[in-house]
Amino acid sequence: MTKKQKKMLARILIAAALMIGFHFLPFSGYVRFVLYLIPYLVIGYDILIKAAKGIKNRQPFDECLLMAVATIGAMAIAVYEDGDYTEAIAVMLFYQVGEWFQSYAVGKSRRNISDLMDIRPDYANVEIDGKLEQVDPDEVEIGTEIVVQPGEKVPIDGIITEGSSTLNTSALTGESLPRDAAEGDEIISGCINMTGVLKIRTTKEFGESTVSKILDLVENASSRKSKSEEFITKFARIYTPAVVYSAIALAVLPPLVRMIGMGAAAEWGTWIYRALTFLVISCPCALVISIPLSFFAGLGGASNAGVLVKGSNYMETLSQTKCVVFDKTGTLTQGVFEVNAVHHNKMDQKKLLEYAALAESASSHPISRSIQKAYGQEIDRSRVSDIQEISGNGVTALVDGIAVAAGNSKLMDRLGIPWIDCHHAGTIIHMAVDGEYAGHIVISDIEKPHAKEAVKALRAAGIEKLVMLTGDSRKVAEHVAADLGIDEVHAELLPADKVEEVEKLLAKKPQKAKLAFVGDGINDAPVLSRADIGIAMGAMGSDAAIEAADIVLMDDDPLKIAKAIRISKKCIRIVYENIWFAIGIKLICLVLGAVGIANMWLAIFADVGVMIIAVLNAIRALFVKNL
Repeated sequence: MTKKQKKMLARILIAAALMIGFHFLPFSGYVRFVLYLIPYLVIGYDILIKAAKGIKNRQPFDECLLMAVATIGAMAIAVYEDGDYTEAIAVMLFYQVGEWFQSYAVGKSRRNISDLMDIRPDYANVEIDGKLEQVDPDEVEIGTEIVVQPGEKVPIDGIITEGSSTLNTSALTGESLPRDAAEGDEIISGCINMTGVLKIRTTKEFGESTVSKILDLVENASSRKSKSEEFITKFARIYTPAVVYSAIALAVLPPLVRMIGMGAAAEWGTWIYRALTFLVISCPCALVISIPLSFFAGLGGASNAGVLVKGSNYMETLSQTKCVVFDKTGTLTQGVFEVNAVHHNKMDQKKLLEYAALAESASSHPISRSIQKAYGQEIDRSRVSDIQEISGNGVTALVDGIAVAAGNSKLMDRLGIPWIDCHHAGTIIHMAVDGEYAGHIVISDIEKPHAKEAVKALRAAGIEKLVMLTGDSRKVAEHVAADLGIDEVHAELLPADKVEEVEKLLAKKPQKAKLAFVGDGINDAPVLSRADIGIAMGAMGSDAAIEAADIVLMDDDPLKIAKAIRISKKCIRIVYENIWFAIGIKLICLVLGAVGIANMWLAIFADVGVMIIAVLNAIRALFVKNL
């Protein structure tokens, strides 16, 4: 609890104690008025000051004015009739109780965001003259070697040059499971080093590092308002003056009609009391406070789950998503190529892989690296000579003096060597040893562990159509799509082609349904921007993709897409619950107040009670763990 919240709680308790205590004292007249004025001012002085400032600044129509007019009017009626002052004090007291609940709820949401803000590093360790010195992360240049000790946060993105450790990535991904990291691994800022000492060569400046971008996204998220929030803002702007003028009309017109038209007693006190009750009931606090709070809580809950939503407008759009379009590599697959099989080999499989690895030893291409990894032994480059890389075909070389060729079917045709086609999906490396066909190696991208589960979860979350767009070959794309259960696939696409395909899908979809695109590469940035909502893989996705996206998944897990949709739907459901509940209760009580059925106590419920219920309901948006 903050100092401000403690002070308000003390004011509430003091005012309540004085009001109850004075009720039992045998005072009357102006002495009684002065006594009751003490708890009234203790609990309401700040509201009266805000109302006065609003009038001075020519922006009077807000809840402070409504509370001030209603309670001052109720006090005036009590003085005139020597009646009960507790109603006026209770209205202000319960209003402040509602404000305190709202402040506490916002504080809870902010603490959730603050947990994320804890990933901000305070310093980076740089070795200078054999000693570790703590420097500001902003001062560390690219290529600097920094040291991260156990228990410290990784301040800047980089590559581990020395050491191995276990990393706590929960602040970034929402996952409590630690991850192992060793020499040569990429490491992103915001992780906590748990065990060993790590030396890291920085690859980005602090301002461009993952942690800085996350914090910037979260800090700016609430500035992008949803349609619901914009509606509430416009609604309050029109609604507040309307009810003030209605209350004035209710206080003046019926007495005048009775007095002039009917010749009866005006009963000014009765109608002014009804007008004041009407004013208290009409206060739009529940809507004005609970709707932004619901979105704020939803954003906080999503960030704790490793899903960064850049604004409440995107939360609303995500909840309406009916079509999800995927990039393949790095999104549904790991973008890591592995040797899956060796077919039609005329020699031992290990020997064939050895020839392939040695022939490809000069290349840094992912396909070459996957063959070298499958070989699994240190490569002796002295055994290889006369390496020739033929662009778009493959490689030829002499291995131990024997001619070896490794490449696609074009290379085999070029060398005049008959080859055998492969019916498996993947990249096919045909091998020729000493002028004869020796078999082929099948290399495929690996599906992400949760890719199938993610597709099922999306369907369960109400997604009606799943599409995959990829620059990969049609055969590979169709194999992955069929295995995962994707409805539609378009392959061999350039970035511009992806945008074109998304344009077609946007033209076909129902007007209210939204289309989301999920990608990770720099080539996905244009289509991420074009889709109704762009979702980027944040852990290893490109900076351009993260910048263009509206939502960022911090652990690259496609299963989080369905979770993000469920979070957004819960948040929007809570928003609409609050809107209908608040407006419904208000309208009923306004009618009852206007005809004299509702007294000031019912007005208190219609204002403060509804606000407290709506605020407590809004807090539910924070709890997303079991979604």
